[in-house]
Amino acid sequence: QFRLVESGGGLVQPGGSLRLSCAASEFNLENYAIGWFRQAPGKEREGVSCIRSSSSTTYEDSVKGRFIISRDIAKNTVYLQMHSLKPADTDVYYCAAGWRVCKFYYTNRYSQMVSWGDGTQVTFSS
Repeated sequence: QFRLVESGGGLVQPGGSLRLSCAASEFNLENYAIGWFRQAPGKEREGVSCIRSSSSTTYEDSVKGRFIISRDIAKNTVYLQMHSLKPADTDVYYCAAGWRVCKFYYTNRYSQMVSWGDGTQVTFSS
């Protein structure tokens, strides 16, 4: 069964940085697109960034210039490097996989995802 596990969340101060990881097992990331989503309590899940099997990327407007998505095929892991973090970035971050392209990222539909993780929490410290 395809499985994704997120890690790297934690406490951060405004302006700080974190790197989230999305590790895949039982399938090869090289053939899949991976999208990062985030969701705050009471709000809808929103797409943050997506990397296609071609390695092309896309970003949500509020994170452009601050977040970088990348992947390490050898480690079967996708990363989300986050810089200049803001309180509005406080959310649970999830990764999900779809076949080759980021269609699932734009539609935000589970039916188009082959796998998704349980999330990792990013929280701002006061």
